[in-house]
Amino acid sequence: MTGAASLRIATVVGARPQFIKAGPVSRAFKDAGVSEILIHTGQHFDDAMSAVFFEQMGLAEPDHHLGISGGGHGDMTGRMLIALEPVLEAENPDGLLIYGDTNSTLAGALAAAKLDIPVFHVEAGLRSFRRAQPEEINRRVADHMSALLFCPTPQATHNLANEGISRGVMLVGDVMYDAALAAAERPEGAEIVDRLGLTAGRYEVATVHRAENTDDDGQLAKVVAYLKARPGQVVLPLHPRTKAALARAGLTLDGITVTEPLGYLEMTHLVKASAGVLTDSGGLQKEAYFHRVPCITLRDETEWVETITAGWNRLWLSPEEDKPRSEIADYGDGHAAQRIAQSVRAYLDGDTGA
Repeated sequence: MTGAASLRIATVVGARPQFIKAGPVSRAFKDAGVSEILIHTGQHFDDAMSAVFFEQMGLAEPDHHLGISGGGHGDMTGRMLIALEPVLEAENPDGLLIYGDTNSTLAGALAAAKLDIPVFHVEAGLRSFRRAQPEEINRRVADHMSALLFCPTPQATHNLANEGISRGVMLVGDVMYDAALAAAERPEGAEIVDRLGLTAGRYEVATVHRAENTDDDGQLAKVVAYLKARPGQVVLPLHPRTKAALARAGLTLDGITVTEPLGYLEMTHLVKASAGVLTDSGGLQKEAYFHRVPCITLRDETEWVETITAGWNRLWLSPEEDKPRSEIADYGDGHAAQRIAQSVRAYLDGDTGA
């Protein structure tokens, strides 16, 4: 049991969606009297993919910035693991929090587990059931090493039960929903629509960054052709990985409105005012729904199956259907972050639950 005055959590982040999720959870930790040590692996390293999100989400400067990015999945994860171990040994936190399914997530889980530090996984239980997808491996391994598994939806808890994981599993709702509700009320970033010369409801927003779409030139060519064939204007904030992949493949984006990567508030307002979203991002599929904008997922599967069931999302190669849309109750009530912070505190205070 840890004294109430000295509860210390290390949080590992490295990518845009994790910065967004960390905003409300970090505030909830502070309210719950839990000190947080923020460790940025450097996976997303430039200002457009990193610093601007820390600023907009109200996150403190990282206590440790590992500066690790680039390279293959094994190389990147290995370097992160090597760098994380001495940091965790020096900080000696009571627990370590990870988000989602990135290489930073896997490295954090491995480093903590090897040092016998309890792992707490936010967005646990998601499954695409596609073992060839790096994110699927990351999330499965992280889940099986976690002491507390914070599930965003009932389906996620069901997936864990099917794998024999029941202890420490908690249905808390989706922290992305917490962040989206807060961002939608802020006026900052709303000028992005006028700045790009767009008309609300007359354009679609696209994002492409997943390895399955960028690491294969033929697949990337199919995605680009699909975006170019859309009937209206497509706006594409261009991820650095995708920019490099396009150059390597000799592909152009003629006819597509290309921008630099955008901050969270700008992206929120851009999506809110759009006619639709085209994305291979897991987080943006949900953000589209949060703002009640239809989505087409540029992948062969999605972890967020409830968005398809409810008629707000479809896979790009599936046939179009005139499907009625319904509300999705699974994402909770916008207070997931508080539940996570309170559960972590209870665990560290010695109340481990069932």
